[in-house]
Amino acid sequence: MKTFQTLLAALTAVVFLLSACSSSTTSAHPAPDVAPVAAKPTKGPKPPSGKNPPSGQQQPAPTGAPDNNRTPPGPGSFTMDQTLSDNAQQTTIAFDGLAFLTGTLGADSFFPPGKVADFWGFQYLRDNDPSEMGHNTDFLTNASLNMLAILSADQKAQLITLAKSQVDSINQYGYERFVLMTAFRRLLTGDLPTGTTGLNEDAVKAFSAELYRLDGEISFARAQVMGAILHNLSALQKAALDAMVGKGMTSWPKVNEPAELRPLSHDEKVAVMTYAGDLFSWYAGSIDADVYFCPERQGTYFGSFYMKDAPAVGNPGYSIGTNITADMGNAFVAALTPAQTPLITGLVDTQRSALTSIVEVRKQISRELRTFIAGKTADRATILSLMEQYGALDGVIVYNFATNFTKVGQTLTDVQKAQLQDLRHQTLGDFTPKAAFLYAQPIPFPDVPSTDFLFT
Repeated sequence: MKTFQTLLAALTAVVFLLSACSSSTTSAHPAPDVAPVAAKPTKGPKPPSGKNPPSGQQQPAPTGAPDNNRTPPGPGSFTMDQTLSDNAQQTTIAFDGLAFLTGTLGADSFFPPGKVADFWGFQYLRDNDPSEMGHNTDFLTNASLNMLAILSADQKAQLITLAKSQVDSINQYGYERFVLMTAFRRLLTGDLPTGTTGLNEDAVKAFSAELYRLDGEISFARAQVMGAILHNLSALQKAALDAMVGKGMTSWPKVNEPAELRPLSHDEKVAVMTYAGDLFSWYAGSIDADVYFCPERQGTYFGSFYMKDAPAVGNPGYSIGTNITADMGNAFVAALTPAQTPLITGLVDTQRSALTSIVEVRKQISRELRTFIAGKTADRATILSLMEQYGALDGVIVYNFATNFTKVGQTLTDVQKAQLQDLRHQTLGDFTPKAAFLYAQPIPFPDVPSTDFLFT
C-alpha cells in the first residue's frame, strides 16, 4: 500500500505541474486555494467513501509530443488578443467537441488545479517564458522552489497555514464540478428527466455562478496572504526575485525542496507549491498578466485537458505538443458534414459576448485583488459579486457547448464515430481513465446527487 500511495503521489505531482493552455498550446499550473468559510455544497456530489483511490489510467510509454514539427509562436506572443481570436477559439472549441464526443465522464473530470483562483499571472508567465520551457513539466517546480528558497521561515509558515485551512474547500470545488459534467453527459446520451427536452440555461448559469463564488472565496483568501507577503518583502528578497524576472526557466537557480514541505499531506503540498509559483508570477507580472488566460480556460467540462495531459503523467521533463489543439480541432471539423460543421464553428460567435465580458470582469477582479500588494484591503463583497457574474458568463458558454456538441453527437454516422475515435487514439494512445479524477488525482466516482434541476 505504501508503494502504491508513493506512486500515486508522484504521478499526481507531475500532472499538476502540467495543466493546459494557449490556442494551440498546453500550459498552466497547479492547485487552488480556498476561503476556509466556504460551506458544504448543497447540490454538489459527496466524496467517495473508500480511502484508497484506484489507479486512474493506463500508461503506455508516450512517443513524444505530437506537434507535427511546427514551430510554436515565440515568447511574448501569447496575449488576450491571441486568446480571443476566432482561429484560437474555433480550434479550441472543436478540440473540446472531439474530446467530449469520444470520451467519458471520467476523462471529463480531469482538471488542472491551477485553473481555480487563477488571477496571479502564472499562465502568462508560463506561456511567454523566454526560454520556451513554459510547457515543460519542470516549469512550475522550478518557479515554486525558487520562490520558497527566497521566502523566510515565517513567510513559508504562512503559506502552509493557508494550505491547511483551504484543502477542504479546494476539494469541494472539484467535487461540485461533477454536477455539471454529469448533466452534460446525460444530455449527450438522451438520459433526460421525464417531460424535459434539454438543458435549462438559467439553471446552468445559476449553478455555475454559485461555483465561481466559491472560487471567489478561494481567490480572496489567497490574495490576503500572498499580497501581505509581497508587500513586506525585504530589499534582498526583491533583488533575488528581480534577478529571475524576465529570464527563462533555464537560467533560474537550481534549488532543492525545503524541509518544511516534507511533513505535509499531498493536497497541502500541492497548495503550497501553487501559492509559491503564483507569488513569483504575481510579483513579476501586471494587471494584463493577471487578466490573461489561454483559450482553453473557459468551458472546461468536456475532457480536453485529459486528451492533452494524460501522456505526460509520470514523465518528468516531458513537453506537451504545442499544436495538438489546432491540429486535432481542425481534423474534427474536417470529419463533419456541412450540416454538422456550423454547430461547432458557429459557437465562436455564440460565445463571443460572454467571453469578452469575462475579460472585463477579470480586469475588475484583478485590480481589486492587487490592492493587497499595496498594503490595503480589497473589498470582499465586490470580489464575490464579480465572481458570480464570471460564473454566470461561463455558464452561458458551457450551456451552448453542451447543447451543440450533443446535436453533433446524435447525428454522427458509424463511419464518423470511427474517424473521431481514431483522432482520439492519435492524440493520446490507449490512455483511458479507470474511474474519475479530483483535479489530477485518480478517485472512485463520487456520489452525484440528482441533476434533474438542470433540465427543462
